[in-house]
Amino acid sequence: MKRQTFLIDADDTLWENNVFFEQAIGEFIARMEPLGYSAAYVRRILNEIERRNIRQHGYGVGSFRRSLEETYRRLAGELANSDEWAWIRNRAHEIEHTPPRILEGVPETLAFLARRHRLILFTKGEPVEQGAKIERSGLVSYFEAVEIAPEKDADNYERVVNRHKVVKQNAWMVGNSPKSDVNPALEAGLNVVFIPHRMTWELEHAELVSGLGRMLLLTSFRDLRLHF
Repeated sequence: MKRQTFLIDADDTLWENNVFFEQAIGEFIARMEPLGYSAAYVRRILNEIERRNIRQHGYGVGSFRRSLEETYRRLAGELANSDEWAWIRNRAHEIEHTPPRILEGVPETLAFLARRHRLILFTKGEPVEQGAKIERSGLVSYFEAVEIAPEKDADNYERVVNRHKVVKQNAWMVGNSPKSDVNPALEAGLNVVFIPHRMTWELEHAELVSGLGRMLLLTSFRDLRLHF
């Protein structure tokens, strides 16, 4: 096969990420039950606040903590207490310092691909936080370059393509998110390897669209070795 360029997502593609946030959200919702709110209502309010905070403050644990705090303030009102504020702060700290849990088959598949193709890690989020996770993952040596964007939209895909002189017809975005990995990459003219994750964040869900490039659907990261 002709040498390909792979732009590879990080969170929930190379390592577990959203599962830790979902665990915290489940605990937070349970702590709101004494206030009389249903789980669906608490989650709806949290999602609304997270969408707003992402636009204002970007992605990452800091933005997540802010969203939990604002949701609690709205739901609890005058009943808010110091124990819950401390719980939110401590829970966010735990998530931020949780070591990356590498997904099955990732290291050996990256090693296989790196011998044959060009690999660029392309993720989004708060640069210091994401950079620290990448370093702790032990996977950075497989990549020619690392790109951390505030958002993974078509414009930022174009910037990465231009910066690294990527030939689009020989390039693939590999990721789990329809919103950030599939649709904008196809819009930018890249091919896509879509690897759904059972815990993909609700705010990353989107209806799949078509584009100029091809899309390959796989069930696991290691299956890349069967195609490339």
